[in-house]
Amino acid sequence: MIPMSDGVHFYSAGPLSVLGIIIVIGLIVLIIPLLFLGLIGEAFTRLGFSWIAAVVVVLLMLLGSFINIPLWKIRRDTVRISHEEGMSMTTVDTAWADTPVWDTIISLNFGGAVIPVAVSLYFLYRALLVSNSSLVEYVIAGILIVAAVAYVTTRSLTGVGIRSPLFIPGLTALLVGFFLSGQIGLSAGVIAFVSGVFGTLLGANIAHLPAAKNLEVPQISIGGAGTFGAVFISCILSALIA
Repeated sequence: MIPMSDGVHFYSAGPLSVLGIIIVIGLIVLIIPLLFLGLIGEAFTRLGFSWIAAVVVVLLMLLGSFINIPLWKIRRDTVRISHEEGMSMTTVDTAWADTPVWDTIISLNFGGAVIPVAVSLYFLYRALLVSNSSLVEYVIAGILIVAAVAYVTTRSLTGVGIRSPLFIPGLTALLVGFFLSGQIGLSAGVIAFVSGVFGTLLGANIAHLPAAKNLEVPQISIGGAGTFGAVFISCILSALIA
């Protein structure tokens, strides 16, 4: 204890106490992600993956979210310039503007689109081997329902991009899988998983691409920023009812 002149006392922790605090913080930082991956891995095993394969898929999705594969480029016909006297922004034709035309790159996110689509097709194939052909009809209906909900709830914001709500597509896919299959099990999980992935990508991203030209952003990633969280949550929730 170190006394101070104003009556306030400072207590100095010994080196072991400081070391203990560091160890506890380190364990928390390590254990929480491991528990997170473990719970998600356990959920994915219900759909037919081994625990190791499930964790690998989850890690690929998380790490792959930083990888965007360019597909094509959209060139804007208009640019925005501001008046000199502080007036509001106005849109003018680029033929008379000195500002260069903006380009928006449309890309495909590896972790939020490629991996989930591949896993969805794999689960659907596995389910068809042990289920009847009506599963495909349920999956198509589920995709259309989730896509419609995702399209209505997604916002295209100028200067920001396409933003999908985090939980709504996943919860919709969960309900679709349960009600279309009529039970909790492999069929329900597959319907929810495939509907959640394809429905979110179609409704939240692809259906909003026509507006990409006027969003004033350098890149729009299908399954990337603004949509990855919704796809990821859809996968987790869908696996839980398998």
